[in-house]
Amino acid sequence: MSLTLSNVILHQLKKNDQEDLIVNYRPDALELNNSSENLVAELHRVFNSKAGKGFGSFKDESDFQIQLQDLRRGDINFYQFSQFCATRLKEELVKYPFADEGTLVMANYQSLATDYLFIGLLQSNTSLKVTEQLDISATEYLDISKMDIAARIDLSSYETDKDSNRYLSYIKGRVGRKVADFFLDFLQAEVGLDTKQQNQVLMQAVQDFCTDSKLEKDEQNNFKKQVFEYCNEQIKSGDEVVVKELSQELPASPDGTSFMDYADNQGYQLEESFPADRTTVRKLTKYVGAGGGLNVTFDSLLLGERVFYDPETDTLTIKGTPPNLRDQLTRNV
Repeated sequence: MSLTLSNVILHQLKKNDQEDLIVNYRPDALELNNSSENLVAELHRVFNSKAGKGFGSFKDESDFQIQLQDLRRGDINFYQFSQFCATRLKEELVKYPFADEGTLVMANYQSLATDYLFIGLLQSNTSLKVTEQLDISATEYLDISKMDIAARIDLSSYETDKDSNRYLSYIKGRVGRKVADFFLDFLQAEVGLDTKQQNQVLMQAVQDFCTDSKLEKDEQNNFKKQVFEYCNEQIKSGDEVVVKELSQELPASPDGTSFMDYADNQGYQLEESFPADRTTVRKLTKYVGAGGGLNVTFDSLLLGERVFYDPETDTLTIKGTPPNLRDQLTRNV
């Protein structure tokens, strides 16, 4: 991975004897060496791989943004900025019942010509190691793979387009912990691009394009399959759905209207690009549903061929069950 590290520092949030959360400040930034570069490279990789991230931008009155601007102008150094962040993080975190101890990691680095600021609160786990004398001792390590309190600012985008609603991204975290709300409060930011909504709008635009173009069933299935394959490839490569690029891979309507022109003319308000949502795009080629003890998934091509639905009786009829399912059913009839 091509990554250039400018600054990285660790501070620790821990509880004292009175169970109050305090900050243990590191006296200076970490040395820039292979170990620190490997740490930040792994943080970058894991953050990129996290699904369901939220996006946002700073509020006008954000103190965090003011400090960040001071840092970028050189009015304060990275260590001073990190102290401000650690203190503010602690003050915000104690408002919530999940005020955990952890290691605050802050890093400024460049990857693929993009400048980033990473901020994350990582938990530590205990493991065992064998010494050279074959003794066993305990060791602590940062559990990077399970981080769920982290945000990253695309500084390149922030400084060239402050009206953007997505230069700030954050991990939404575990259900029920309201980590998203906590981190937005910490950064004094507001929710911006809604990727789930964008994917849902894209799916609706695809369906409406097929309907308005009066495509036959096979043509509709092929069209949706092409959209799915494009989105799936973007997910695998870590790239975003680019509407113009997607449109160029799709056939135009019988009257020559491209998918992109159709979406623009019909007012779907799709962003130029956005991350694909695996769960949403999967519905292009499959019918998926779960509830009441049932979990049903089948290829959309099978509807009307081997799978039939009667809306009046809410009955699904399947002709030709999978062999392993048929075997289970036969043995338990």
